Order: sequence, then C-alpha cells, then structure tokens
Amino acid sequence: MSKTNFENLRVYRLAEKLADEVWNIVGGWDQFAKNTIGRQITRAADSVGANIAEGAGRGSFQDNRRFIKIARGSLNETQHWLRRAYKRSLLTNDQVDKIKPIINELAPRLNAYLRSVGSVSSNETTDN
Repeated sequence: MSKTNFENLRVYRLAEKLADEVWNIVGGWDQFAKNTIGRQITRAADSVGANIAEGAGRGSFQDNRRFIKIARGSLNETQHWLRRAYKRSLLTNDQVDKIKPIINELAPRLNAYLRSVGSVSSNETTDN
C-alpha cells in the first residue's frame, strides 16, 4: 500500500508511535483495567493520529485545522488517562519513561502543524 501525504508527517508518525505504545501497555493489564481505563486510553491515543489523517483528507485548510485541534484534545485526553493509570499503579516508571518523550515531542509538533496549515506550501509539511 502506498503512503498518503499524512503518513509522511512526523507528527502523524509520532501519534502512531504513541498509540502503539499505549496498545502494548494496555494489552498486559488485567481484564477489569482493560475494560475500563484501558478502553478509554486506547481510544484517546488512537484518536490523535486518526484526526490528523481525517483532517488531511478533508480538502480545506479550515477542516484540516479543525481536526488538528481535535487531535490536540485527544492528546490531552490521553495524558489524562495516562495520569490516572499511573496513579492506579497500572503504569511502571519504565513505561512512563518510554511514553513521556513521545508526548513531549508530539504536543509541540501538533501546535506547529496547526500553525503551518494554510500558511506554508504542502511541500514543507513533512517536517512537522
């Protein structure tokens, strides 16, 4: 399958990386944790990349910007659920140490991507 434009975005690849890390972590939880917080955190993490992809396919700068903002909200929700999971002893320090740098890079890249949509040529978006 050939790559689409959104798949070339660094911000999208980071969102995928975050979602995959969350998926791998939640997969190791007991059934109760998976069925409660696990579903929430997985949905939120998956939603970051899904909204980047959907916005990129909408065909207008305004729609794309709207979906990038939704992706930012999903990232914040993911962070909320990660905090809850940590407080409930579902995340190890090693898992936090693996996820934190992804989020620390992803958040500002989402903001940069939002600022770039509609203001620079599409040839420069692969840097975000």
